[in-house]
Amino acid sequence: MKIGIDWGGTKIEGIVLDPSSGKEVARKRVEAPKENYDSIIKTVQNLIFEISKDFDEFSVGIGMPGSLHPKTGLVQVSNTEALEGKNVKDDLEALLGYKIKIANDADCLAVSESIDGSGTNYESVFAIIMGTGVGAGFTYKNQLVVGPNKLTGEWGQNPIPGPMDDYEKSVQRHCGRVGAIEVFLSGPGLENYYKFITNEYKSSKEIVELYRRNEERAIEIMSTYFERTARAFSTIVNILDPDVIVCGGGMSEIDEMYDEIPKRIIPYLASDFFHTPIVKALHGSSSGVRGAALLWDKS
Repeated sequence: MKIGIDWGGTKIEGIVLDPSSGKEVARKRVEAPKENYDSIIKTVQNLIFEISKDFDEFSVGIGMPGSLHPKTGLVQVSNTEALEGKNVKDDLEALLGYKIKIANDADCLAVSESIDGSGTNYESVFAIIMGTGVGAGFTYKNQLVVGPNKLTGEWGQNPIPGPMDDYEKSVQRHCGRVGAIEVFLSGPGLENYYKFITNEYKSSKEIVELYRRNEERAIEIMSTYFERTARAFSTIVNILDPDVIVCGGGMSEIDEMYDEIPKRIIPYLASDFFHTPIVKALHGSSSGVRGAALLWDKS
């Protein structure tokens, strides 16, 4: 059996896939501890034990925010601060007693969607997670592309293409990086910008709902959000020019985005033409966990 774990900032989900059919045979989700590293690791261990208890033979793949440093193996560029600089793979393997594979959560999304999702029939797939954080994975002919620095697809850490306005110049990621794409396109990024403009807190879902009700300030804020998203997506197209861009994560559920980005992106491209499909992940919130289960085959 193939076990996949999707290790998110708010929930941790496990799935078991039948290797012969690819069908799901078990699933379990638990809340994710946020601050205590030992509690987080123990929660992942317990979930794996629980979901694997009925099977004698299985592999375990894990998708998590951030990546493993190629030299030290420690977690880097994670939006879950408690994981930064920790030896997650060794610590989990010591608790479990067997080997696992770990990849960036967006890499897992890319694997899943390129094999049997919205990226099927495309050679090059750039798959984006826009949720609590922002990241991406890249596959070519269904194979995950992993560079020597283990940073392929960490586009959310790049500065948003300029010229930056005063707000963009002022916002820092928790690591201190200023103007990173992640702090504008993530759910918390939209919420923080809404609060900056209105001096009120609303969840990203509430902001989108206000926008759909034609609330004036929400329209202005979402227009800025769509423009920033188009600017950020332009870097992907200008550098990789993928055959398709697949979007996952909570912010990918904003349907208006798929109309707005193509209309807004051309001024930021090295061309006056844009033909790349931008589509929602077929497997939705299950893409990451499905891709994690397939890591032993496709990475």
